[in-house]
Amino acid sequence: MSTATSLPLRDVHLPPYPSWWPLPLGWWLVLGVLALIVLALWAWRALRRRRERRWLQLFDTTVEGAAPGTAQVAAIAELLRRAARRRQAGAELLQGQAWLEFLDAPGSRAFSDGDGRLLLDGAYRPTLAPDEVDRLRSLARARFLTLISGRAR
Repeated sequence: MSTATSLPLRDVHLPPYPSWWPLPLGWWLVLGVLALIVLALWAWRALRRRRERRWLQLFDTTVEGAAPGTAQVAAIAELLRRAARRRQAGAELLQGQAWLEFLDAPGSRAFSDGDGRLLLDGAYRPTLAPDEVDRLRSLARARFLTLISGRAR
């Protein structure tokens, strides 16, 4: 019995916990899928921004290409009708107050009661103040982008 007590016994040792590195295959797959999702979202946003820049460039070059005053108002009206046709079939055929109400953004009456009313008769006036045309242009430019891009009205 004395030999049993003289043996150097140690307590039971558990194996070490698995290390965090290198990651198991499942985690690599999860990280790869997340990276693909982030890359796809980034590419989609970049494509959308580039498309919006092209549309705004089209708007600007068309309006700048027209003679100052009434011709610019006519060019703005034409561009807005093109965008409206893309947004809703038959919208380009609206006339008068119905057309202005279609152009109004939700919660805004900028076309019906504001600077946008110039679209009704601005192309037929003998003269226009440049600041009126500039206010209409900035208002119409923003609305053109929302109509043609198909964002929520």
